[in-house]
Amino acid sequence: MQDNSDVLQNKNMELLTPQNWHNYELIDSGDYEKLERFGKYILRRPEPQAVWRKALPEKEWAERTDAWFKKEKGKSALEGNEKGEWILKPHTPQQWFINYTYHTVETGHALSLRFRLGLTAFKHVGIFPEQAENWNYIYDSVQRLNREQPKVLNLFAYTGGASLAAKAAGADVTHVDSVKQVLNWARENMEASGLDNIRWVLEDALKFVKREVKREKRYQGIILDPPAYGRGPDGEKWILEDNIAELMEACSRILEPQNSFCVLNLYSMGFSSLIAESLMKDYFPNASQIEFGELFLPDNSKRKLPLSVFCRIRT
Repeated sequence: MQDNSDVLQNKNMELLTPQNWHNYELIDSGDYEKLERFGKYILRRPEPQAVWRKALPEKEWAERTDAWFKKEKGKSALEGNEKGEWILKPHTPQQWFINYTYHTVETGHALSLRFRLGLTAFKHVGIFPEQAENWNYIYDSVQRLNREQPKVLNLFAYTGGASLAAKAAGADVTHVDSVKQVLNWARENMEASGLDNIRWVLEDALKFVKREVKREKRYQGIILDPPAYGRGPDGEKWILEDNIAELMEACSRILEPQNSFCVLNLYSMGFSSLIAESLMKDYFPNASQIEFGELFLPDNSKRKLPLSVFCRIRT
């Protein structure tokens, strides 16, 4: 096997934040909360990593907020998946749409996506804005493959931002998630973005990849965005620290060894980007380019709110 230790590029840890959002803004953060603008509506919701003090006074937060997520009693702001309800001002809708556009530097092509947002019982709204940095990377990576309809697999794919980016770049996309309502939501985003023909798979991600290994399937791109904890459609249990190595090993057997890419994104507060990098180096030793670090969003006071860690490779 070729030793690529002297040809790997971009080996320093990176701190990345999206530069192309016009429909999103992190206005303020602190005291375990964040104040965000999605389109023309401003939301207030828990954020366990915003451990500093707010820059704006409470009165301004209250006046500007269109919808506030109120946690159930007994739930700590430090818990990662709070359940509760949204308190809406009279003019605030339950659902609305926002757009995202990215113009590539190399080709001048434009990625144009449209997302339906919705206020869920677990504080989420349908997108993670910091992931736009990964969408750009996926869009560019598919185009760099320079082949007709490369096959891209998106695991734990949620409402489909990464799937849409790959599809818009010309990929044949398989989108896997364990929640039927989320698959339907992703399909709405596909249609709103003027795209079609994504393959939707309602299944446990690890079970699906193991079956693809047996079928000797191959993909030119794999995107992994696993949660810390999760359940498959048949009650399969996912625990990140217990299952990630098995998943990575299976993915390494279905990713094309040359002219391919892989993106690993992790939200668990217990996992650093060094862990993501080590996993990718272990299971994809033929990578010719690797980059890793944190995705963050800056608020208007220039505090950097870390939201996930990533590692991305090209072979």
